[in-house]
Amino acid sequence: MSHYLVELYTPNAAWHALPATQRQQFLGHIGSALTQLSSLGVEVLSLAETDPGIDQGSAHRFLGIWRFPTLAARDALLAGIQASGWYGYFDHVNAASTGSNADSHLTALAAV
Repeated sequence: MSHYLVELYTPNAAWHALPATQRQQFLGHIGSALTQLSSLGVEVLSLAETDPGIDQGSAHRFLGIWRFPTLAARDALLAGIQASGWYGYFDHVNAASTGSNADSHLTALAAV
C-alpha cells in the first residue's frame, strides 16, 4: 500500500530576511538530500508553485506531493524536513494518507 504526503508552504519573514547566498546554500543542502530519497523508494510526484486562481485555492505559494512505499520512508522525509530547519523559513502544513479509492473515500465521508 502506498502512503502519500502533501505539503503546502509559503516563505516567511525569516526566509525573506536571509541573504541570497545563505538561501542558495540552504537550498543546496535540500537538493542534496532530495537525491538520496530515491534509495528509500520515495517518489516526488510534484514540487511546484500553486495556482492561486482556482476555485477555493490555497493561499500557500508552493506544494509538494510525495508517494512512499512505507510509513518509515514517509517519516524519514518528515524527520529530514524538521532537522533541516525548513519550518523556520516556511509557513508549512502537511497532510498524509494511505492510498485509497473513490468507494472507500465516499464510505468514510458518509460515516462522519
